[in-house]
Amino acid sequence: MTELAPDNPFAKPSELPYGLPPFDRIGEEHYAPAFEAGLAGHAAEVEAIAANPGPATFDNTVVALERSGRLLSRVASVFFNLTSSDTNPVLQDLQAQIAPKLAAHHDAIHLNPRLYARIRELFENRESLGLDPESAWLLERVHTDFQRAGAGLGGPEQERLRALNEELSTLSTRFQENLLRDTNDLAVMVEDERELAGLSAGAVAAAKEAANARGEQGRYLLSLNLPTSQPLLASLENRGLRERLFRASTSRGARGNDNDNSEVLTRLAVLRAERAALLGYPHHAAYVISDETARTSEAAVGLLERLAPAAVANAKRDAEELRRYLEEDLPGAKLEPWDWAFYAERVRKARYDLDEATLRPYFELDRVVRDGVFFAANRLYGLSFSERHDLPVYRPEVRVFEVFDADGSPLGLFLGDYYTRDSKRGGAWMNTFADQSELLGERPVVVNNLNISRPPEGEPTLLSYDEVITLFHEFGHALHALMSAVRYPAFSGTNVPRDFVEYPSQVNEMWMLWPEVLANYAKHHKTGEPLPRRLVERLEESARYGQGYSTTEYLAAALLDQAWHGISPDDHIGEVAGFEAAALEKAGVALHVVPPRYRSTYFAHVFSGGYSAGYYSYIWSEVLDADTVEWFRENGGLKRENGDHFRRELLSRGGSVDSMAAFRTFRGHDPEITPLLNRRGLTTA
Repeated sequence: MTELAPDNPFAKPSELPYGLPPFDRIGEEHYAPAFEAGLAGHAAEVEAIAANPGPATFDNTVVALERSGRLLSRVASVFFNLTSSDTNPVLQDLQAQIAPKLAAHHDAIHLNPRLYARIRELFENRESLGLDPESAWLLERVHTDFQRAGAGLGGPEQERLRALNEELSTLSTRFQENLLRDTNDLAVMVEDERELAGLSAGAVAAAKEAANARGEQGRYLLSLNLPTSQPLLASLENRGLRERLFRASTSRGARGNDNDNSEVLTRLAVLRAERAALLGYPHHAAYVISDETARTSEAAVGLLERLAPAAVANAKRDAEELRRYLEEDLPGAKLEPWDWAFYAERVRKARYDLDEATLRPYFELDRVVRDGVFFAANRLYGLSFSERHDLPVYRPEVRVFEVFDADGSPLGLFLGDYYTRDSKRGGAWMNTFADQSELLGERPVVVNNLNISRPPEGEPTLLSYDEVITLFHEFGHALHALMSAVRYPAFSGTNVPRDFVEYPSQVNEMWMLWPEVLANYAKHHKTGEPLPRRLVERLEESARYGQGYSTTEYLAAALLDQAWHGISPDDHIGEVAGFEAAALEKAGVALHVVPPRYRSTYFAHVFSGGYSAGYYSYIWSEVLDADTVEWFRENGGLKRENGDHFRRELLSRGGSVDSMAAFRTFRGHDPEITPLLNRRGLTTA
């Protein structure tokens, strides 16, 4: 077994509070030897379990697997967090090397016949083992995982499966790297400040700061966010610049250059289809969803198709209204995708007396975090937060908070990494550096990543309305991890079905506009005056405006995901653009002015993330979310007893129970779709 030098920071568990990685000691040179030793050590541990001459027991097989691989887990948790949030060419090269090795390593575990025989024997005799409910569920999940990984396949089929998994991991890494490079390359450089008319002074300053960071003094850089629609499109008065920004966004990964993702994603889709067929499924979507709460791809697609007609009809009605506004400015002009956000903002201003520029001064980052996100968690769950300036971080701007439970006992660490940079992938996400587990005696270390533009030194960070929503959303994921109370690491926090994982985070969004919470954080960054009541009322009135657009763009992406992952290995795909157009047309969501939230070549969720065939999860989870919001309202809202009930029955359970059973225990009945339809202003089709 490969030995790791004792001075390598990964050689032993971190001695910092909660096992926070010693970022001040970790260098690029430490990852490769730690991975090498971690892979070898884990392989040896698994071999010892499989080769145990004694009879299989739950402790010497299943629990032993849960305890194994701690060095590999330590290095992987840090490495893959940083390749997402603060990568560089050295880390990217190592990721390209390590991804196929990890795929092969996991295959070696799941396709080990002696290990599988022990697990199968335990599963077949599970009724006689006297296991507690969480242990019984772990045994069932481990057995299912091995079956889904191909443990029951014959020798030749397993060899082909190993080759498929290795190539898939390589392609997924390449997709991510291509997208990051092309996103940085396509950021829009502006020469003249006058072109930025309509942007707030803060947004102009942030664009200047972004250009300065690239050595382009006197110019302005408009960075790209991950989705198709860019936030600045709502404010830019210059139609030509809006078009440049939109076209830059939608051309990512599709320009025929070295960063083109067309062949990469096509190959990914085909290989995933082949793997699904090898495992006995008609396509990748069927394989993925069979282990989610939806159970079948037909159920997932059925929900999307049920919502599509009403969403498209609403979007078309809104488009006609926006066209009339455009006509006033440019008689005879055709409404284009880069016009939508700009004129929707004008409608919002006229109808509700609301615009982004009016709201931003009331949404200062630190106040939203402390007096909004943390305040709601305190009122609901009794949590308190204390910033730690004595702990190392991987970037100077990353903030660390120690989290305490209602009784004052330490719960975990929360890291906030809020600003955009060229080394960070787009979007927003939660991840962990350590997972809660009673078995291992570990407590959670959780990080939220966003991509907020950094203001010039000394200026406040003022957020858009959508960025405030994102803060509350991602912290909902963080709460899921922080309040986990499970025995086994396999079940910790957000280790739940993909179409359930967004549910708690979406529920947490409700507190953003809850009167007690809003009044506590929405204060003018200069005067301290609260957000005027008339604006609060306008926000509430405008909640449904634009749902036609937002629902349609989301459904288009989710249905596109299902189309890519509903193919068989023998299907002819052709050009990516043609496949995409045909899929959207067939699904009834092909609207020129409402493009998909993600086009295929930059659809990172499904081609380099964990959402392949699972992007439907957001709306599937929102059914549960909307029904849960109704429960909170019916029971008095922001009250400790409500939070304690939600925590006890859902958040603390992680994946240690069947997710839908946990929902039914919490809610008292199966989820109902009516609250979602009402929220989005949709009627059943």
